[in-house]
Amino acid sequence: MPQEKHRILRERAEETALAIIKKLEPYCSKIQVAGSIRRGVPWVHDIDIVLILKDWWNLYNEILSLTRPFKPKPDGEKIKSFSIGDITVDLYITSETDWATTFLIRTGSAANNIRLCSRAMSLGWHLHADGSGLFNQDGKRIAGDNEISIYEALKLPYQEPAQRR
Repeated sequence: MPQEKHRILRERAEETALAIIKKLEPYCSKIQVAGSIRRGVPWVHDIDIVLILKDWWNLYNEILSLTRPFKPKPDGEKIKSFSIGDITVDLYITSETDWATTFLIRTGSAANNIRLCSRAMSLGWHLHADGSGLFNQDGKRIAGDNEISIYEALKLPYQEPAQRR
C-alpha cells in the first residue's frame, strides 16, 4: 500500500512560509505563497512559493542558511526544492511576463488545472503548465497577464483560490 504523504496543519505551514518569504524577499522582485496554503485548505503537504529572482546568489545562500543541514531534492531550472524540518518547500522561479499563469498553475488545485487545460484544449488552445500563458492554435499568447484574463479567455467564471478544489 502506498505511503500517505505527510500532512501539516495549514496555519503551521503558513507561518513557516511567511518566515521564508521574509528571509528571501530582499533577493526577489516579487514573491508570494501559492498552492494549498493560498487555497486555504486545512491540511497541506508542502509549501509552494512563486518568485521572480532579483539576486540568485544571495537567495541561494539564504536558502542554505535556512536548511542546515542542506538536503537538496532533485529540481530543475525553474523549481528549487528543499526541506525545513519536516516541511518540503518548493520554489517556482518565473518572470514578470509569466507570473500570473505560474501563480495560477502553482496555486492549483490539480483538478482545477485539469479543468482549465481541458477547456483550453476543447477550444484548440493550450494552457502551458510552465506558466508561459494561454496560447491559441496559431501559437499566439492570448491571455496570462493576470489570472482573471485566463478564465475570461476560456469563457469560465473566475474562481477565487479557495474555490479551486
